[in-house]
Amino acid sequence: MNPPTVSARPVRDARVRVVLPGHLCVLADVDGELTLPAAEPVTIGSVLDAVEEAYPVLRGAIRDHGEGTRRPYVRYFACEQDFSFDAADTRLPDAVAGGAEPFLIVAAIAGG
Repeated sequence: MNPPTVSARPVRDARVRVVLPGHLCVLADVDGELTLPAAEPVTIGSVLDAVEEAYPVLRGAIRDHGEGTRRPYVRYFACEQDFSFDAADTRLPDAVAGGAEPFLIVAAIAGG
């Protein structure tokens, strides 16, 4: 499988699709997929900033308030790639930056 394409040049008028897990949809009173503007270059952090700006009730639910780190049991995926452990300034694939593919925020399941 080839890695997703990430271009060196910024995407203009970036509109990013974001899919939330069910419990965050209920909290934010949305149906599941958001379409939001994101700062260029489109990174994990810029997408999460856009989500939290549009839906302030989600602040602290996806990332820690103080440190801005990913909350336990929350994962990030895009273009069939796990971005959960990547830095906030990691650029997302062009397909996500252009709105063709969604950025997925997934609630991980734990237990035995």
